[in-house]
Amino acid sequence: MKIIWKGWRDTVRLQSYSKRRISKIKFLYILPFMILLGIFAYYPLYGWVYAFFDYTPPIPLSKSPFVGLKWFHSLVENQVKIDQLLQVIKNTFGMSGLNLLFSWLPMIFAIFLTEIKAVRFRKFIQTVTTLPNFISWVLVYSLAFSMFSSEGIINGLLKMLGFIDSPILFLQNSDHVWFTMWMWTTWKALGWSAILYIAAIMGIDDALYEAAHVDGATRMQIIRYVVLPSMLPTYFVLLMLQIASFLNNGLEQYFVFQNAFNKDSIQGLDLYVYNLAMGGGSYSVSVAISMLKSLNSVVLLFSVNKLSKLLRGESIV
Repeated sequence: MKIIWKGWRDTVRLQSYSKRRISKIKFLYILPFMILLGIFAYYPLYGWVYAFFDYTPPIPLSKSPFVGLKWFHSLVENQVKIDQLLQVIKNTFGMSGLNLLFSWLPMIFAIFLTEIKAVRFRKFIQTVTTLPNFISWVLVYSLAFSMFSSEGIINGLLKMLGFIDSPILFLQNSDHVWFTMWMWTTWKALGWSAILYIAAIMGIDDALYEAAHVDGATRMQIIRYVVLPSMLPTYFVLLMLQIASFLNNGLEQYFVFQNAFNKDSIQGLDLYVYNLAMGGGSYSVSVAISMLKSLNSVVLLFSVNKLSKLLRGESIV
C-alpha cells in the first residue's frame, strides 16, 4: 500500500513539474513579442511628460520649466482656438464616420468575389484589388496628381471633348474632401480588407450549402440565409475595433493630400498634432492633444468592449 501511495505521489509531483516547465517554455515563446511591444508601444508613452513642461528644442527637458496643466488649459483659452479645435474634431468625425458608415463594403465585395466561378478571373480581381494596399500614400498622391491636377489626364480629356474651358481644381477643392478621401481609402484598402471575410466564407460548413440546395434555395437565398449570418460575427468584431479607433484616422494620407485650399477641411486630429509640432513648433501643445486623444481612444475601446459583451455575450479584449 505504501508503495502504491508513493508511486501516485511521485506521479502527481512529476505532472505538476511538467506543467510548470511547459508554462515556462510557453512564456519564453511570447517573451520576445512582449519585449518588442514594450519597446515600441509602451516606452514611447514616456513622451507624454512633455505636455507638462514648457519645452523648446534644443533645450533639454531637464532645463525646461514645469508648467503643469497650462497647455491643456491653452486649448480652450480663447474662442479662436476653440473654433479651430472644434473644426478639427468635426473633420475627424466626418472622415472616420464615412469609413464607419461604409464598413460593410469589404464584406459585400468578398461575397461577390467568391461568387465568381471562373477561378482565374477571380484570382485576377482579388490580386488587382489587393495590390493598392501595398502602395504608399505618396505614390497614391502621385497617381491622383497625374490624373486630377489642372494639367492632368482628366482635365486634358474634358478640354479635348469641349466640356470645359478652364481646368477643374479637383485636388484644391475643399467642398467634397471628406468624400474624396473616403474614395481613395476605399480604393486602396477594399481588397485587403475583404481577405478576412473571404476566410470566413471559406470556413462555412459545406453541410449548410448542401442543405440549402436540397431545400431549393437560389444563389441569392444562400447568400442571405447561409453566407451573411456566418460572416456577421467577423463583421461585428471588426466594426467594434473600428469604433474603438474612431479618433485615429491616420496621418500620411491627409498629409500628402493637404494644401492651402483644403487644409481647414482635411485636417484631422493626427494631422493637426503633426502640424502643431512640426509646422508651428508647439511641441508641448501637440503632445497634450495627442495624450487626450489616446486617453479617449482607450475609453472608446473599453466602452465598445462592454457593448460587445452586452450584445454578443463576448468581449473583444
